[in-house]
Amino acid sequence: MAHVILGLLLIAPQSLYDLVRAFEAGVALFYSASSGSIKRALDGLLERGLIEVASVEPGGRGRKVYRVTEAGRREFRAWMSGDPVGPDVETAALSRLYFLGLLDPTERAPVLRRVVGRIEAELAGLVALDERLGATEVPEGYRDVAEHQLATLQYGIAAHRFALGWFRERLAGQEGTAP
Repeated sequence: MAHVILGLLLIAPQSLYDLVRAFEAGVALFYSASSGSIKRALDGLLERGLIEVASVEPGGRGRKVYRVTEAGRREFRAWMSGDPVGPDVETAALSRLYFLGLLDPTERAPVLRRVVGRIEAELAGLVALDERLGATEVPEGYRDVAEHQLATLQYGIAAHRFALGWFRERLAGQEGTAP
C-alpha cells in the first residue's frame, strides 16, 4: 500500500481525506484499503522519510497535506522498476499499470515486460497443476467437489491467459510493435 500512496502523492500532494477518496475513486479497482490502514501507511512513510507534511491547514482539525520527498521518489521508482512481487499477480500488475504514466516513456516497456514475465510464470504453474490434477484419480464420493474445484482452477488459467494477452498488447503498443 505504501507504494500506491507514494504514487498518488506524486500525482499531487494530498491529505488523508484526499487519499481515502482517491482509493475509493480509482485505486479500489485493484486495491482496497480502509482509512485506518491508509493512515498507518502514511505514518510509516513519514517515519521512513519518504513523505513529509507539505502544509497544515489552519482550523480545528489542522488538516495535513502530504508530499513525496526525494527519498520517496527513489523508493517509488525502485518499486516500479522492480519485479512485481506479492501474493496477488493482478494487484501487482495493475498497481504498476495505474502509475505507469508517472515514468518516462523509455522506462515503461521494462515495467510491462516484468509484469508479463510474472503472469507467464504464474500461468505456467497453474497449467502444470491442472495437468497433474488431470492425471489424478478422484474417489467416487469427491467427484462433485473436485469438479467445481477444477473449474475454479480453470477459471484462474483463463483469467491469467486473458491478463497475459492484454499486457502483451499493452507492451507491444509501448514498444511500437505488433503483438
